[in-house]
Amino acid sequence: QVQLVESGGGLVQAGGSLRLSCAVSGRTFSNYAMGWFRQAPGKEREFVAAISAGGGRTAYADSVKGRFTISRDNAKNTMYLQMNSLKPEDTAVYYCAARFGVVLTTTPHGYDYWGQGTQVTVSS
Repeated sequence: QVQLVESGGGLVQAGGSLRLSCAVSGRTFSNYAMGWFRQAPGKEREFVAAISAGGGRTAYADSVKGRFTISRDNAKNTMYLQMNSLKPEDTAVYYCAARFGVVLTTTPHGYDYWGQGTQVTVSS
């Protein structure tokens, strides 16, 4: 079993920055590709960013490309999402997810484990 715990969410003004963290325990972190997803009220969960198990490959949703950066520290069993130039439309609950294997995927169904989510609210 893999446990994922997100942290770092909060309230920020438009144009500001936040850094989300996802701490992983229970299995060998470096065996898992990881992803960030978000869900706004009344909307479906959507892909934000993903990273391969080794960290060498990343993928981003068009809506966050150039503003968000995904990274991981396999020595610390932690994944990060640096969010800059935040917009009100980035407001959502952000979830981290893990899938066994080296290859990243952008679809939620491809992930095996999920965190409980952390709220990000961007005020205008």
